[in-house]
Amino acid sequence: MSDAVLLFYCTLVGYVASGITASFFRLVTSKPARFTPLSSGYVGTMSTFALCALTGPAIIVEMAVTRSLPRENTPAWFAGCFVVALLWSACSGVVLVALMYSIGNTI
Repeated sequence: MSDAVLLFYCTLVGYVASGITASFFRLVTSKPARFTPLSSGYVGTMSTFALCALTGPAIIVEMAVTRSLPRENTPAWFAGCFVVALLWSACSGVVLVALMYSIGNTI
C-alpha cells in the first residue's frame, strides 16, 4: 500500500512541477510552452530538451483540452492524452523526489 501512495505522491509532484514551470515560462516569455525549439544551436537545443522534459505533462493536457488536433475529439483520445501525461508526471516526479531526497541527505 505504501508503494502506491508513494507513486501517487510522485505523480502529483511531477505534475505540479510541470504546471509551475509552464506557468513561469508563460510569465517570462508571454507565450505558452510548446514542443518547439527555443532557439538554434547547442544551448538552445539543450534548454529546449530540459524545458520540454519538465513541462511535457502540462503541455499535453493543455493541448488536449484547448486544441482540437483530431477533428473529432473522442473520449478515447482524451483518455490517451491524460494517461500519457500521468505516466510522464510519474516518471518526472520520481526523478524530482529522488533529487530532493538526495539533496536533503547532503545538507
